[in-house]
Amino acid sequence: MTRFLLCAFSFVLLYPTAIDLYLVGLPQIAQDLAASESQLHMAFSIYLSGMAVTMLFVGRLADSCGRKPVAIAGAAIFALTSWLGGSAQTSETFLHMRFFQGVGAGCCYVVAFAILRDTLDDHRRAKVLSMLNGITCMIPVLAPVIGHLIMLKFPWPVLFSAMAAMGILVCLIASFVLTETLVKRPLDLVSGKSANTNNELLLGRYFLSRVVFTSLGVTAILTYVNTSPMIVMETLIFTRGQYSTAMALLALVGMTTSFAAPVALNYFKQTTLLLGSQLISLMSAIVILAAHLHGDSSTLYMIGFALVSMGFSMGFGVAMSQALSLFSIKAGLASSVLGIAQVCCSALYIWLMAWLGVSAVNMLLIALVAAGVIGICLILLVSNQPRSEHHEEISCTS
Repeated sequence: MTRFLLCAFSFVLLYPTAIDLYLVGLPQIAQDLAASESQLHMAFSIYLSGMAVTMLFVGRLADSCGRKPVAIAGAAIFALTSWLGGSAQTSETFLHMRFFQGVGAGCCYVVAFAILRDTLDDHRRAKVLSMLNGITCMIPVLAPVIGHLIMLKFPWPVLFSAMAAMGILVCLIASFVLTETLVKRPLDLVSGKSANTNNELLLGRYFLSRVVFTSLGVTAILTYVNTSPMIVMETLIFTRGQYSTAMALLALVGMTTSFAAPVALNYFKQTTLLLGSQLISLMSAIVILAAHLHGDSSTLYMIGFALVSMGFSMGFGVAMSQALSLFSIKAGLASSVLGIAQVCCSALYIWLMAWLGVSAVNMLLIALVAAGVIGICLILLVSNQPRSEHHEEISCTS
């Protein structure tokens, strides 16, 4: 079982590392490639676009060809395009490589969740996904520090060499540590399809409720990530150093909550944790609004931001586990649907709010209130989990 956890964790970490590691080098990248920093900030959305496009087909591919070949291919693509991105001579080439980095990371991201669905039962999967969320929260803390240390001695292409090295390491893990977790199902003699495939409906009420729940949660946390620099450095007049320190401490709050969630699941029902997470999100909106209305209080803002991290970290892993619990034959496809919905919902919301000229604070408040209110309604209205024939099946336990 340890090997599957190691593989899943390493696969997921490619996604945030490629976002956070290179940010400290943006000024130097812009200078060397004769591009403005605003142009290179497009690399974030282009990277997410690569992930989203990949998720349209890679889940079905993982369900038919297996988890292992998709993971190997994804890690290899990530490693190669990371190295090519560091070798880019123009901004156009750089952005193209960022897109294909997203392709590689998207493959590994989908496979990671499919592996956990293949190998863990509901209760253990909810705990592991909460821990995985905590480990993922470490990347925004560690990656900028590592990037800063690299750039003290080396030029910015070394940042992408480090990503390429990580991709090679993940490729080796996928090749030599991971064993295939996809179990081939017997074919129905009439339809020629795997038996009981019709029991796993992607348009089922319960699954769709968790898709919406997790998508709103990711939208809220990414809105927080995108608006916090403007709020903290422009409104609260924090220096870059003070901002980095504050964000590191807030990320630690999220990590601590994520690692505490598995313990809490021993004492509370999953529904209780989900409701608690949404109530905390609504509390964060109230505190942030109070901070805004009372002279932009830095103390209240920091408390509100801490509650944002707590609310997301408490509920996301549980909701993802519930969404995947209905699928074994279509676990890869279900993971793709979740990933596409989360990426597209957050990107569309942030783009729409920016296009409408909504302020950073109001953008964050709307996201938090929408996630909290709609999330609570979904939990209360769609709380009964249907069970398929494969619900308790554990494909691999070695």
